[in-house]
This record gives sequence, C-alpha cells and structure tokens, in this order.
Amino acid sequence: MKADIHPTYYSNAQVVCVCGNTFTTGATKERIQVEICSACHPFFTGEQRIVDTQGRVERLRRRFNLKTAE
Repeated sequence: MKADIHPTYYSNAQVVCVCGNTFTTGATKERIQVEICSACHPFFTGEQRIVDTQGRVERLRRRFNLKTAE
C-alpha cells in the first residue's frame, strides 16, 4: 500500500446544525456544518412543515380534493 494517501481522521469531529444542535462524531474534517439534523428533521420530530412556493401546495390540494393538514 502507498504511504500517506489517506486523509487525517478526527475521532472528535464537531457537527453543528443550523438549529443550534451540536454533537460529536468521527470524520475527516474537524468541524462539519449541516442544515438539518435529527433534532429538527420533520421525520424525527413529528412536525409537518411545508414550504409553499407561490401556492403550489394549495393548487395540488384543490386538484386532488385533499383535506388541509391543519
């Protein structure tokens, strides 16, 4: 095997989410910035967040006669 081809492994890498949650893991970078984590992801929190762009969700609900989520 070739010597010195692998990146440096940091066993205490800090992961920082936009929501403010931080945790430690192993990675090849010392600090990792993420936009969404298990503390704020809708699947894990049970919340449903819909980003409505120009009424597209409303148009879809009317088209298929779907009830509102509220």
